[in-house]
Amino acid sequence: MNESEQILFMQIRLLRMTAAKFSLTLKHAAQLFGKYDVLQFIRNGFGIFHVESDAAVFEEVKDFLKSKGATICNS
Repeated sequence: MNESEQILFMQIRLLRMTAAKFSLTLKHAAQLFGKYDVLQFIRNGFGIFHVESDAAVFEEVKDFLKSKGATICNS
């Protein structure tokens, strides 16, 4: 699997995890990721993220969303 495919799989796993953790539909989670450019954040951080667990990367994504003012993460 090349790096682009690895990034895509990580983005999908984190999208699903975000939907589950915040009790969102996949559509709503995807809209959240789009609004705050989370997919690019994951792509940019992949060099470090790929050696961390999905749970640890999810915390990074959650902190990123909070820093952008996403209200779903403030609860």
